[in-house]
Amino acid sequence: MKKMALGLGLLFSASTLASTVAIIDSGTDMKHKDIAPKAWINSVEIPDNNRDEDRNGYQDDIYGWNFAESNNQVIDYKYLGTLNEDVRKFFIVQEKMMRQTATQEEIEWAREILKDEAFIKRISIYGNFMHGTHVAGIAAKKANNAKIMAVKLIPTEVKLPGQDKISKKDGFALKMFKKGLELLAKQQATMMEEIGYYVDGHKADVANGSFGTGYPQAQQITAMLYKTLFRKDPTPELNHELSLVFLNAAVRENARLVEVAPNTLFVFAAGNDGLDNDKFPTSPTNIQADNVISVAATMGRMAIAPFSNYGKEMVDVAAPGVGILSAAPGDEYVKVSGTSQAAPFVANIAARVKDANPSLSPVDIKKIIMGTVDYKNYLTDKVLTGGLVNPGRAVQAGILSGTRSVEDSISAAREQVADVVVEGEAKSLPLMGSGFVIPLPSMFKF
Repeated sequence: MKKMALGLGLLFSASTLASTVAIIDSGTDMKHKDIAPKAWINSVEIPDNNRDEDRNGYQDDIYGWNFAESNNQVIDYKYLGTLNEDVRKFFIVQEKMMRQTATQEEIEWAREILKDEAFIKRISIYGNFMHGTHVAGIAAKKANNAKIMAVKLIPTEVKLPGQDKISKKDGFALKMFKKGLELLAKQQATMMEEIGYYVDGHKADVANGSFGTGYPQAQQITAMLYKTLFRKDPTPELNHELSLVFLNAAVRENARLVEVAPNTLFVFAAGNDGLDNDKFPTSPTNIQADNVISVAATMGRMAIAPFSNYGKEMVDVAAPGVGILSAAPGDEYVKVSGTSQAAPFVANIAARVKDANPSLSPVDIKKIIMGTVDYKNYLTDKVLTGGLVNPGRAVQAGILSGTRSVEDSISAAREQVADVVVEGEAKSLPLMGSGFVIPLPSMFKF
């Protein structure tokens, strides 16, 4: 871990005039025309001279750092040709199905193409490749002063850590197997902690985390490892128990990410499994800390998205996350759905609030975002605030906080800025079924 090297030259690398938003994701195209003008640049480093001017242990970290491959290449452009018409069409049909406007022909096409292993592989790779750029585009939109920092955590193609090292002849007892799951979670958290020190060293004000491991993914991980070790499948009851052991350990260990960066507000996507995070943990979004805010996704401002995770205790707010048009690598644009898109909507608001009053702490910004929501009946039992973020009202509260307390600013902003106007009525939506929404990018392959 390189945490001991941080902090020597970094005081001068972060802009004092604009908030810095770290995109902790699968890589970001910093050359994209929407992102390049807002790119965070480490002014202490001299590009491509193979030296470490700021002495933080990350050589030539001009735009950020690639923790997945331990270099300064924050995106791998060799995947640029992965986007084709089928992938683009799938995202479009996916949205139409959620809005119940897809034709029967489009529905049948989507169901059939999901049976094509080559397509599944292609869209999975492209999903990882474009993900960080898409998220960055949302976080940057209308945040005119914000600077986007790229922090690559997710490899474009990933595998389960340590999978090749497991011996089928090892006769671990179940107790030791559970300890192994906790060690796996701790191994993941080591990198997370290093990222925390990195964003703290570069004084990032906001960090967006549209990644994670949910209950269905954990079930696949634990079942695969169990079968490898014990040569048989675990019972459903046992695998449920093992999944909770793994996820609870992941949440506990990944808390190191936010603990070492107390001056950064972390915005996490709630997950795309349609599950209750109060009952089925998702990591890292279930981390409970003053500088963490968890985000569910909605269909515009009309209803909670059918794929979105939720949680009266574990998820704080909701934001739009269906059919969101944003940047994709190579100056492309695609419409994508997920809590991955809802989270940067909130990170964007956080950056704008911070720019309105740079003296605000992460706790203050979180209070403002949560205190200025539009209350929605369909969110009463789904998120802690029972509401949908209101960008204009939050920014107004940020402005007002320059001359009054945060609490008074929230109250005044609620009086001054109306709820966002919504046309039509909220309605319940059918579940989409497995495969229609890509899970959050994870460090693990399952």
